[in-house]
Amino acid sequence: MSMQTQRGSLPVILLKEGSSENKGREAQKNNIQAAKIIAEIVRSSLGPRGMDKMLVDALGDVTITNDGATILKEIDVQHPAAKMLVEISKTTDSEVGDGTTSAVVLAGALLENAESLLVQNVHPTVIVDGYRKASRKALQYLKEIAEEVTANDKSILTKIARTSMQTKIVRKDSDYLADLIVKAVISVAEKDNNKFVIDQDDVKVEKKAGGSMKDSVLIEGIVLDKEVIHSGMPKKITDAKIALINSALEIDKTEFDAKINISNPQQMKTFLDEENRMIKNMVDKVIASGANVLLCQKGIDDMAQHYLARAGILAVRRVKESDLTKLAKATSARIVTNLDDLFEKDLGSAQLVEERKIEEDRWVFVEGCKNPKAVTLLLRGGSQRVVDEVERSVHDAIMVVKDVMENPAIVAGGGAPETFAATKIRSWAKSLEGREQLAVEKFADSLEIIPLTLSENAGMDPIDTLTNLRSKQLKGEKWTGIDVMKGKVGNMKTSEIIEPLAVKNQIVSSATEAACMLLRIDDVIAIAKSAGPPGGEGGMPGMGGMGGMGGMPGMGGMPGMEGMEGMM
Repeated sequence: MSMQTQRGSLPVILLKEGSSENKGREAQKNNIQAAKIIAEIVRSSLGPRGMDKMLVDALGDVTITNDGATILKEIDVQHPAAKMLVEISKTTDSEVGDGTTSAVVLAGALLENAESLLVQNVHPTVIVDGYRKASRKALQYLKEIAEEVTANDKSILTKIARTSMQTKIVRKDSDYLADLIVKAVISVAEKDNNKFVIDQDDVKVEKKAGGSMKDSVLIEGIVLDKEVIHSGMPKKITDAKIALINSALEIDKTEFDAKINISNPQQMKTFLDEENRMIKNMVDKVIASGANVLLCQKGIDDMAQHYLARAGILAVRRVKESDLTKLAKATSARIVTNLDDLFEKDLGSAQLVEERKIEEDRWVFVEGCKNPKAVTLLLRGGSQRVVDEVERSVHDAIMVVKDVMENPAIVAGGGAPETFAATKIRSWAKSLEGREQLAVEKFADSLEIIPLTLSENAGMDPIDTLTNLRSKQLKGEKWTGIDVMKGKVGNMKTSEIIEPLAVKNQIVSSATEAACMLLRIDDVIAIAKSAGPPGGEGGMPGMGGMGGMGGMPGMGGMPGMEGMEGMM
């Protein structure tokens, strides 16, 4: 459709042919519909009784998960409004790690409830203002209900990690894994002005199909998915002195055209001997430092391997830069760029460096580090699909433990804080005047989508459950939520279902922002894609599709008939 207005007898064409525009109520209806569909997709996977999704990509790779962010990332959403909901799940995942499904479900509910107000001719701006005020109040009430905890209290952190994993495939082994995760996060935590700072990348997660989840282990050090480079080297070294080097143990090839005139074989031998002498000189510097393990980011020459093996040094080459940084944190070694700078004080230490066979691969384990600031969780599972999902579950659990250590406040799970906030917001709404009151009440209704969905997924009667929950909350039982495992309304604190306050805050903030942004849109203009030749997506960007006469793919030689309009 082209945007046209009659001026005299000439139509004014603003958009390219094939473009489309949705205005007003139609645009809002479309956007809300798309967002509701996205929320509906992930809704059935919320909570311990939530179902998993099987996602098959264009190459036939299968992902089985109930992690909201993973589901939405894999389904490759095209609708612009739906993409906004995918973005909030990604943000929630990177900020707090857990609660990705809840954020999307809440955003969907906010939009669905706003739709009923739009039908009653409540202006979108009024709804947005009401939602924003209610969101601020919700955060205030969540802070009110939250309990301060000791940042490194192991029992609280273990419960937090376990709650996060209750909703995942790892539920039956959550006690065992939660213990490993808490130990890992506490060991990499740094203290800064009485506050903990944690970089989750310091907990390296390696996975290997085979065995069961119970075979997962925490390594007080780093696991490298590399093998020892030379068969003559030792495969196991105790009391290791580790050199970390990020330059190559090779002779650099000359960058420019160099010519050497050799007139007899003796000169050739001298030339090669000099190369060997230079390599031996490099290895001697490593030996002189007292190192018995060498981990190198770049290549190690065959001759260097021979000399290192003769000296009884275990060496690994082409170690990833990120792994080298983690090794430095774990072993207290300094990464050396120039071998002339390698001294004994630069070496790291570990009780054991050993090459082990894991399934089909040989990996090098650097373990038994003293006070390591980087550790490895080696995850196992019955099959590749299982171990992939275990990794996603463990990522979420690591993040929630990090959240509580950095912001030591907790709330109960099972929809208790959402119902508490909803109850408080409803009574506060009565003090508001005008139509804003309606929007605030709808916000309270939307918050209750979390306990409602939990009860639906558990096969409970949603209406009876919600009314029961509301009545108990009104009596002041603030920790009352839905105990999904027992299939009844109960005290979540005694069931040890607790979550970080940071996660709840993130869910409310991101869902409200996404809903408000979508509600403010009243016009969707979609420019038609250019019809350039195959392989080029319609010529150079911004040129309106220089389709036409052949030439290079996408550039289309001279502009075709259609492309001319776009170039004007």
